[in-house]
Amino acid sequence: MTAGRAATRDERWLALGLWVLAFVALWATEAAVGFTRDESVYFYAGESYARWFQQLFREPARALTDSAIVRAWDYNHEHPVLMKVLFGLSHLLFHETLGWMRSAAAFRLPAFAMAALVPALTFLLGSAVYGRTAGLFAALSFLLVPRQYFNAELACFDMPVAAMWLLVVYAFWRALEDRRWGVLCGVFFGLALCTKHNALFLPFFLGPFALWRAWTASEGQPAARTGLLRVLGLVAAVVVLYGLLWVSLGPVGFQRKFFLLSPHTLLFVVLAVGSLGMMHKLNEVSAPTALALLPMATMVVCGPAAFYLHWPYLWHEPVERAAWYLNFHATHNHYAWFYLGKLLREPPFPLDYVLVKTALTVPTSLFVPMVTGWLALVGRAVLSLFERTRALVRVPSLAEGLIGFQAVASILIISHPNVPHFGGVKHWLPAMPFLGILAGVAVTRGCEALVERLRARWPGLSLAAVAAPVFALLMLPALLALVRVFPYGTSFYSELAGGVPGAASLGMQRQFWSSNVTAVLPWINEHAPRNGRVFLHEVNGLSFRDYQRNGMLRGDLQPGGPFDSDVAAYQYHQEFREHEFQVWQSYGTKTPATGLYLDETPQVVVYQRRR
Repeated sequence: MTAGRAATRDERWLALGLWVLAFVALWATEAAVGFTRDESVYFYAGESYARWFQQLFREPARALTDSAIVRAWDYNHEHPVLMKVLFGLSHLLFHETLGWMRSAAAFRLPAFAMAALVPALTFLLGSAVYGRTAGLFAALSFLLVPRQYFNAELACFDMPVAAMWLLVVYAFWRALEDRRWGVLCGVFFGLALCTKHNALFLPFFLGPFALWRAWTASEGQPAARTGLLRVLGLVAAVVVLYGLLWVSLGPVGFQRKFFLLSPHTLLFVVLAVGSLGMMHKLNEVSAPTALALLPMATMVVCGPAAFYLHWPYLWHEPVERAAWYLNFHATHNHYAWFYLGKLLREPPFPLDYVLVKTALTVPTSLFVPMVTGWLALVGRAVLSLFERTRALVRVPSLAEGLIGFQAVASILIISHPNVPHFGGVKHWLPAMPFLGILAGVAVTRGCEALVERLRARWPGLSLAAVAAPVFALLMLPALLALVRVFPYGTSFYSELAGGVPGAASLGMQRQFWSSNVTAVLPWINEHAPRNGRVFLHEVNGLSFRDYQRNGMLRGDLQPGGPFDSDVAAYQYHQEFREHEFQVWQSYGTKTPATGLYLDETPQVVVYQRRR
């Protein structure tokens, strides 16, 4: 339970082994996974950004002009570019230059490296706080969840930001005892901001723990408590002054008058320099108090700096373009989504959506320990609040509180009725490693209790001898489900849902993102007429191109619609049923030629025009 405990040499080697195992598994199986709409957009963006780096090498003066930057970086500027840059440079090196990989694999390689960090970091955090057995269960089970494995295969941002979220939390926890990790926490937070906008919530979720640690560290030390209050006073004053600027200038005026030499910038400089200066003096009075605040200070300084520096699109118009980016996500449009027989089109959305969706998409043998572990931690925390019951339980440590809160933090965000509900489970992936750790705790505690009972008959019985078969018993259903549904991960539903057919009967979204079309591409390649037109429902033009350039779809075929195509592959969506009706009308038939059926449940239905 030591706060901030460093990993042992054996733990570091085991974490590296977990990273290698995950990376190799993802790389070895990616060829079967189709291209989501978002992924092909990021492929295209990555290529555009990589060409700009080539221009920067050849013509630096021209490349750094705003016109050249906008030409290369304007595409998909609703997302930061760290991962897209890595996708593009990887493709440039391993596909275009060296020719070692097919196009899609080269794009996806950085995503595999990021996703593989999750099991490794989960093990390091879990083993340090709860022991190696719990950490190992969490690490091994993470990618056995079919939907999590599917997201890990994609050149998208959802799994990378989950990895960065976990890395920031791990660095924050290590910073409780090590100043170097306090600096790294700020650096990692900056990289997280460069990955996806989810990271904007991290300071709000970590700040209370930092303040609690600083408050308890300064207890009984008047000078330290005064220094702490001064830092907090500076932060409060800057926030109030920013609020006054916002009220007096209005949203539009606040944005237009926010430039390099403006009160807005001056306030940020005062906050950054002033807080670091105050913390330097605080460190002389109480090093533990200053150490507790260090991660938050470095996050404030490194986050905006990294976000600005990593994105050339912001260099010439930082405020206006950053404001557009933030406003885009603050007012994100709502996609239609099928949930328990209802078509969700606009808020307010069901408050129970995230909990129900998680219960129905995580293998039950893993979901039950997650819930058990989290409820046990919350129960201990509640009982420890009261003097009569405090002696009955072990009071949760700060590290346990951190893990328990992070296990529900992103879930709480998405559960708000006005937040868009779509995309399956990918928007709360940052919570899953922490839930996995708590699942590992529940399983480990059960194994330890079983060992105690069995040692009456077998005195030399070890924990490993019991944990190994228990781990296998709990993970085997998830492994079998993963193998059975692969590569159609967005179609997976758990035993609680009754599997894929049960989820269809419940009125759940059967699949999304169009990647399941890979199941019918071989049939289309064989039966579509020469130079024919193909309607691949939900597959955008970029994905159509990617299927062709990766050899998965015949190069002579052209994209078409319901009325001008020879073959139509309809992705079963309740909100798009009119497209299937249009195909019936145009093709003169309601009889499918083939399709993808998982446990007899339609996922993709293919029609061929009568001739």
